[in-house]
Amino acid sequence: MMLHEKYAQVMKQYEELVGRKNEIDTDFYNGVYDRYKYPVLTRDHIPPTWEYDLNPETNPYFMKRLGINAVLNSGAIELNGKFYLVARIEGDDRKSFFGVAESDNGVDGFRFWDYPILLPDTCPEETNVYDMRLTKHEDGYIYGVFCSESKDTSVNDLSAAVAAAGIVRTKDLKTWERLDNLTTLRSPQQRNVVLHPEFVNGKYAFYTRPMDDFIETGSGGGIGFGLCDDIEHAVVDEEKMTSIRRYHTITEAKNGAGAVPIKTEKGWIHIAHGVRNTAAGLRYVIYAFATDLEDPSKVIAEPSGLLIGPRFDERVGDVSNVVFTNGAIARDNGEVYIYYASSDTRMHVAVTTMDKLIDYVFHTPKDPLRSVECVAQRCDLIKKNLEFLNANK
Repeated sequence: MMLHEKYAQVMKQYEELVGRKNEIDTDFYNGVYDRYKYPVLTRDHIPPTWEYDLNPETNPYFMKRLGINAVLNSGAIELNGKFYLVARIEGDDRKSFFGVAESDNGVDGFRFWDYPILLPDTCPEETNVYDMRLTKHEDGYIYGVFCSESKDTSVNDLSAAVAAAGIVRTKDLKTWERLDNLTTLRSPQQRNVVLHPEFVNGKYAFYTRPMDDFIETGSGGGIGFGLCDDIEHAVVDEEKMTSIRRYHTITEAKNGAGAVPIKTEKGWIHIAHGVRNTAAGLRYVIYAFATDLEDPSKVIAEPSGLLIGPRFDERVGDVSNVVFTNGAIARDNGEVYIYYASSDTRMHVAVTTMDKLIDYVFHTPKDPLRSVECVAQRCDLIKKNLEFLNANK
């Protein structure tokens, strides 16, 4: 049977997009990282076999039967020299699911595997899943920690939801074992949970985000840190605060762990997100901090301000003025790839090096938290620069 005449055109556009070479955005420079001109994943990177019924008898008009709205918030991992993103894919029906996209170089050529991930259906109350963080743990497994969303049946509100941290594990990104959702005894809800890649005091360690309800952090003070004995039935009692929320900063409304922490000789580097309220709604940015190698709950460096903020076209999308990360790859050669979504719509990459990231985190001044002190801090920088310029005329 003949394929529809539109099929060849759709496949040509798809292959051109997947095969398009990316390039550094030379209009942007900050000395910390390189931005790239094109997103690494969009909804147009979805294989046509995921959306169309290709049989002309059952789809004579070649319509999309199961459309895709967005590709965003991807976990990231390097395996055997290849780059893998486990992307959040949102269908036109608003349900999210996960798919694995593979690239040889990490900046372009990402191609989804034939099928999305079909998770074991062990939580009958679960409605939606999204934002998986991938941890290559020293116990030999790759863990995926994600948001497991269910309807809140305790209130008479159709949009009320409950967020929990779902946990799966794998060895190859193909076969996934579902474990019990994380239980935090002192926090009613959890999102943006990350599993630390090493044991801490012989226990599994999680970075958490205590929340009073599905959207508002409420009394939650920031990014928590807790230990558990059994990963298959993970229970965290105490959550110590690491990076905390502060008034009139980029983390005032809320903050959350992003990529799995990167181990360096000076400490664990965390790439997280911070949120503040604006007249136009919530603004999400990406920031960094570092914790102690021996005590990953202890913050030892906090550079001021944002690391990545939304720019130009990145500001436009389903949820505007947002950048969000839940995946980064630190390679043995010193390269660091930070994958981030813009406006809940598409995926980008920023590329730096371990040396640059360490320099940024440990040598960028802290936020003094008051305007007058921020100006004084800037004046000190200007004075040093003018003295340096005068001395080198």
